[in-house]
Amino acid sequence: MSQRPPIWPYLLLAAVVIALDQWSKLTVEAKFVFAERLAVIPGFFDLTLAYNKGAAFSFLAGADGWQRWFFSGIALIASGFIAWLLHRHRGERGFSIALGLILGGAIGNLIDRLHAGQVTDFLLFYRGDWYFPAFNLADSAITLGAILLIGDELLRMRRPQAAS
Repeated sequence: MSQRPPIWPYLLLAAVVIALDQWSKLTVEAKFVFAERLAVIPGFFDLTLAYNKGAAFSFLAGADGWQRWFFSGIALIASGFIAWLLHRHRGERGFSIALGLILGGAIGNLIDRLHAGQVTDFLLFYRGDWYFPAFNLADSAITLGAILLIGDELLRMRRPQAAS
């Protein structure tokens, strides 16, 4: 009987994402006041302090407060589902790394939502009058994880199928 690979490396990856995300948010909140900006690459990238009560791209940010619990519930359910997927597919390295990143990002933003009712954002990319909505390291981990999931699936589809 062969031993299944451990799940802990992917949970450790999630924990590192959570720690870096929370540390970066606390650091920015300690050094900036709301809406303050620091040009890192003038005309392209600034650090700023922004808050988002909604989801991606401020979806439902203007709602009456129920969205805090709605998005927290979604994050809890998604985190449980991701943990279950990690348990079942821990032998699939690329898939599990992607899930670890997504799990860490989801929990990082969940912590903000539960603690303050909003997510702290601080990375702002722009060009002229065009601005990409501010985001954070948790959002970056979720996005990178999603890209890796797509890449892993494309690679899996290209592999020759084993004869049944």
